[in-house]
Amino acid sequence: MSERRVYLDHAATAPILPEVIDVVATTMATLGNPSSLHASGRRARKLVEESRESVAASLGARPSEVVFTSGGTEADNLAVKGIFWARRAADPRRVRILASAVEHHAVLDALDWLAAEQGAKVEWLPVDHAGRVDVDALRRAVTADPESVALVTVMWANNEVGSLQPVGEVTAVAREHGVPVHSDAVQAVGNVPVDFAESRLDALTVSGHKIGGPVGSGALLARRELDLVPVQHGGGQERDVRSGTLDAPAAAGFAAALRAGVPDVRERAGELARLRDALVDGVRAAVPDAVRNGDPARSLPGHAHFSFPGCEGDAMLLLLDAAGIDCSTGSACTAGVPQPSHVLLAMGVDPEIARGSLRFTLGQTSTRADVDALVDAIGPVAERARAAGLMNVTMSRTR
Repeated sequence: MSERRVYLDHAATAPILPEVIDVVATTMATLGNPSSLHASGRRARKLVEESRESVAASLGARPSEVVFTSGGTEADNLAVKGIFWARRAADPRRVRILASAVEHHAVLDALDWLAAEQGAKVEWLPVDHAGRVDVDALRRAVTADPESVALVTVMWANNEVGSLQPVGEVTAVAREHGVPVHSDAVQAVGNVPVDFAESRLDALTVSGHKIGGPVGSGALLARRELDLVPVQHGGGQERDVRSGTLDAPAAAGFAAALRAGVPDVRERAGELARLRDALVDGVRAAVPDAVRNGDPARSLPGHAHFSFPGCEGDAMLLLLDAAGIDCSTGSACTAGVPQPSHVLLAMGVDPEIARGSLRFTLGQTSTRADVDALVDAIGPVAERARAAGLMNVTMSRTR
C-alpha cells in the first residue's frame, strides 16, 4: 500500500474545511436546546438562526425557506414524499410523479417506495446519451394530463457522470401548469452557481459534507407557499415539517462551508475544469480506448467518468486503491453481485461496458500531482484488469 493517498472521490465526500472544524469545535461548547426558552436555549437558537440566515444568503433563498436536515437523503425524502402527500391530499387525481431516469438513489428509492406503498405512479423521463433529461418528453408527459401530476423531480447535476441538467427549462414547463419542481442539488452546490430564487424551483436539496461541511448536515430549501407533509413527527421544529432537536454546531458548520465555497465558485470552477481536462487528456493517452461518459460541454468542473472496455470497474478500483489512489465505480452491488449503473444504462451504454466504469472527482484539495499520479497508474492498472477479465472468461469457458 502506497503511503501517499491520492484522493479523487470528492463527489462521495469532501475533506472537511479547517474553518469548519474551528466553527464546529467552538460551537459544540454552546450549551442549550434551541427550543428552550431560557438564556442557554436562546443562545443556541441564536446560533441556529444566524446559520439559517447565512445559508439563505449563500444560496439565494429567504431564511424562512431553509429547513435544516441531517443531509441530502433526508432532504430528498422530505421533498418527494412531503410534496406528493400534500398534493394528493389537495386533489386525489394527483398521483403521477415525473422524474429523470438518472436520479440519485435517495430520490430513486423514495419514489419506488411511494409507488409500491402509497399509490404513486412514477414515470421515468428518458435522458440522452450524455445523461441530460429529455425536456420534450417532460412536456409531453405534463401536457397529457396536467391535473394528475403531483410533482416533477430532476437533479441539478448527476452524481455519477457530472452532466448538468436543464433545470431552467424543466421549471418553465412545469410552471405553465402549476406543477411543483424539486431538484437534488447536492453535487452542484459549491461547484457551479446555484441560486434558489433565480432557479424558480419549489424545493432544492443541499448536503454539507459534499462541500467541506460536517457529515450529518444539510437542508431542504422549500418555498414558503409550498405545502409539505412531514415525514417524521415530534416537537414541530422547522416549520412543523422536520421535527427533532436542532443540531446547532452542525448548522453552524454547514453555513461556514457555504460561506467558504460559494462566493468564488466561478473562479474555482475554472481552476477545477483545467485540472479535470488534464486528467481526461492523460487518461485517454494512457488508455486510448477509454470512453468518457457524460456531457463534456455542460458538466461539473471536477467530474471525469470513464468506461474501460474489457475491464471490471471493481477490479480497477482495487488496483488503484493498492497504488494509493481513491476513486469510485459507477456500479452498485446487490447481494455481492456487481450491477451496471442505472445512470449509464439509461444513457444507452452497453451493460458490459458500463460494468467497467470509474468516476474520478476533484475538489478544493486536488493538485496537479494527484492527476499525474493517476495518469501514471491508470495504464498498467487497465492492462492488469483486462488480463484478469480475459483469464476469468477463459476459465469459465473451460469448465
